[in-house]
Amino acid sequence: MSDSGENITPIENARKLSDAVREVKNAFADRDDVVVELREASKVRLELLAQELEPVFAQVPPEEPHFDFAVSSGLQPRLWIDATAHVEMARDRRSYRFVRDTRLGRVVLAETHDIKPVADQVTLYIAERMVERQRLLEEGPLDIRQQTPAEAETADTAEMIAPRSKSRQETVMANLVWFLLGALGGMFALMLWMWDRLA
Repeated sequence: MSDSGENITPIENARKLSDAVREVKNAFADRDDVVVELREASKVRLELLAQELEPVFAQVPPEEPHFDFAVSSGLQPRLWIDATAHVEMARDRRSYRFVRDTRLGRVVLAETHDIKPVADQVTLYIAERMVERQRLLEEGPLDIRQQTPAEAETADTAEMIAPRSKSRQETVMANLVWFLLGALGGMFALMLWMWDRLA
């Protein structure tokens, strides 16, 4: 009988764990390079749009402080117009997407491969925001005595809702008091029933 150790021959070309780790690290590095390249390409496209809009940005008066006009870095670069509107690249990384965040969610104002329609839409948006702000400044504080019939009706509806919410609070409090009285009464009855056993 021969020793079992004699039949085992070492494999010279055996795969090492360190080689596998090196391959995985290279794959991750390649993938990270692609992500960085895509991010940089998106940022360059947005900077081109910012250059297209530079004359418009220059015409905005300095007393309009709510506009940002900056390209941000990060996982998804964006050209910020103001706190609620920005341009980003769509998933295909070729389409410009001009979006605005509202109370009802995000609204896409424009999405196209061409830079000019997006620049036109951004210019229109800036003009609308400037006109809205100017109108608010001219109107001044709202005087209740000068309400339109629709506004007066809204105010009446609000006044009608307020007593309802108050009566709901009173109902909840009354139910809570009755619940506590019932719990105390139940504890008292249980103590009377168990009195003989406790004594």
